[in-house]
Amino acid sequence: QVHLVESGGGSVQAGGSLRLSCAHSGSTYSRSCIAWFRQAAESERKEVVAAIYTGSDRTYYAGSSSTKGRFAISQDTAKNTVYLQMNSLKPEDTAMYYCAAAIRGGGCGELFERNFPSWGQGTRVTVSS
Repeated sequence: QVHLVESGGGSVQAGGSLRLSCAHSGSTYSRSCIAWFRQAAESERKEVVAAIYTGSDRTYYAGSSSTKGRFAISQDTAKNTVYLQMNSLKPEDTAMYYCAAAIRGGGCGELFERNFPSWGQGTRVTVSS
C-alpha cells in the first residue's frame, strides 16, 4: 500500500517560489514513477507538470506546459521524497497540486492520470498578482 503526503503549498506573490514535497511511504519507492499533477478547478482535468522515475532519476516534463523551465522535479532517496521546485510563479499557476505514484519496471511511460493508482490529498498553491 502506497501512501503519499504532499506539503509545501501556500500563498505567494507573482515571481515568488515554492517547493512542494511528496513523501512516499511504502516498499516500492525505488521502482516508481512519481508525478506532479495540478488542477486549477474541480471542473477541470488534472494537468501533468513533471515526473521522475525514482530508479534512475530520469525526469520528465510536460512538453507543451507553461511550467517548463520554471519548475524542476527532484528526489531525496534517503527520505523517499520527491520535490517540485517552482520558481517565477505566475497567477495561472494557482491550482491544487497532487503527487501520484505508479510502480514501474523502468521509466515512467505515458503520464496520464489514469495510469497512476496512488494519489496524495493535494496541496494548494495560490499565486497573487
